[in-house]
Amino acid sequence: MGAGKQVNRWSDGIALAVLVGGTAWLSLKWGKGADELAAVWISSGILTGWLLARETRAWPLCLGVGIAADLLGQWLAGVPLGAAAFLATCHLIEVLVVAWSVRRVVPNVGDPQRWLTLGGVATASTLAGCALSGVLAAWMAEASLPSSFVRAFLGWYAAHVVGMVIFATTTLVLHVEGWRAVAPRGKRRSFVISMALIAAVGALVFSTSYPVLFLTYPPLLLAAFRHRFPGVAAGVILLGVIGGTLTAQGNGPLWGPEDLGDAGRIALLQLYLAGGCLITIPVVLGMAERDKLTSRVRENEHRYRLLADYSGDLVVRLRPDGERVYVSPASEDILGWKPAEMLGLRWSLVHPDDQGRQRVAMDEVLASGQPQTLKYRVRHRDGHYLWMEVVMRPIPKENNPAENDLILTGRDISRRVAAEEALEASRRELERLSRVDALTGVPNRRQLEERLSLALLRIERSGEALALMYLDIDHFKCINDTHGHAVGDRVIREFARRLVSCVRATDLVVRLGGDEFVILLEHITHPVMVKVVAEKIIASVREPLQLEDLTLQISTSIGAAFAREVEAQEDLLVAADDALYEAKEGGRDQYRVSVLGAEAPSA
Repeated sequence: MGAGKQVNRWSDGIALAVLVGGTAWLSLKWGKGADELAAVWISSGILTGWLLARETRAWPLCLGVGIAADLLGQWLAGVPLGAAAFLATCHLIEVLVVAWSVRRVVPNVGDPQRWLTLGGVATASTLAGCALSGVLAAWMAEASLPSSFVRAFLGWYAAHVVGMVIFATTTLVLHVEGWRAVAPRGKRRSFVISMALIAAVGALVFSTSYPVLFLTYPPLLLAAFRHRFPGVAAGVILLGVIGGTLTAQGNGPLWGPEDLGDAGRIALLQLYLAGGCLITIPVVLGMAERDKLTSRVRENEHRYRLLADYSGDLVVRLRPDGERVYVSPASEDILGWKPAEMLGLRWSLVHPDDQGRQRVAMDEVLASGQPQTLKYRVRHRDGHYLWMEVVMRPIPKENNPAENDLILTGRDISRRVAAEEALEASRRELERLSRVDALTGVPNRRQLEERLSLALLRIERSGEALALMYLDIDHFKCINDTHGHAVGDRVIREFARRLVSCVRATDLVVRLGGDEFVILLEHITHPVMVKVVAEKIIASVREPLQLEDLTLQISTSIGAAFAREVEAQEDLLVAADDALYEAKEGGRDQYRVSVLGAEAPSA
């Protein structure tokens, strides 16, 4: 065990012994010195509060010290040792009943959330514990003193209940919250004034023989409202001291008829003090519950305010007409606008193309009560627009919960939108590349298959004809082998350009691969039209090809298939391929046209 802990344990035990023994001695000496007027038993309340402020494992030591000090205090006050031991045992019983019951139901007595439960358990266990110890004490008094059981029980019970309620709670509060709970900074003057008022009214009431004891209750209630339990405890103790002292001197309404006797006066004083506790303690508990709820609301409001003020997201509260009544500080980080600059009706901050959508969304949220997520553009202080993703929710109005405002939580998604747009552009580019030949820029085989399928369906419905032309560059392998692939690629690109220039914009020029090309001609009526296009292409390709200091003369062979009706796509492809083979066999640099169906074939 460390030296510091040992010193703390010694100082704790000494303080407990002095308080319990001293108050036991004081209660008995005060009673004897004031004509047996002992209205409150203090030491049991102090010991109970002491136990509840400590861990259960420390109880045996505290109980041992406390009961020994109680016994010593009684003996020093003149109580025979045997009787003092018996009474100390009675005190031990009531202390254990109260402390054990509270600890079992409310393990953490410092938790404000359990104070209402703590008050109920403490009250019930106090009544039960003091009744049990009172029965034992009254039995001893009846057996050893000329006193009736009922009279002894009532006197003991009232004194111990009042002492337990006041001093157990006071001790516990002082341990949990310290002396600042009695008179916190800023309320010390008010506390002194409240106690002075209670003392003045108490002294006035107990100095007159008129039965006006109730006049002390209003200042006691005022102390309860202003200072909670410390005000009640200090006020009741003050009234007990004043009332007991002045009554013992033969003053006040409790002196009354002489046949009351000291016991009757004690009972009346106890009843008076118990009435003060009965009036004020429920008020204190109710105020504590209100303070707890107020603190919880304030804490929640503070927490949500912190979340709104320090959130990276923009938080805005809107009236149904679009007036901004709150804007979080994030507005300056996100939009460059200070919160005060965004308040009020400023629809101009929203992009003109998005204002209508925002208004519609606001109306829908207010009408349905369901949140919505919306994307729109908001103008930055610098002039450019940022994309914001905003979640709109209805929220009750502050002054009229039956109607709703809107709370908007938004974040800057400009980067995300830019990334999405870039991704979409990449997707479109990939889609284009998947349908376009990378070398020449003309459509590829995939696009041919799509267009040809649609064209064949179209001629079935319209009765029009189409033609498919197969082309390649004559002796292209020689060009590649002689001049290299770079020149070969340039030849292919130029060849594709000349093909495109010889057909209509609605026709399709396709590179299949290498020097192989296909042309799909639609909306034609006669094979002669195919011949015209073929002759135009051959003439265009024959023109010399100038590549810097290199001049090339190239030619092409064409095989075409013309059809008004085609049973299968393969038939058209085979016919065009066969025609191309015939053109090559015929000496190249020429074309052949194969006509499918009723038209007569011609070359």
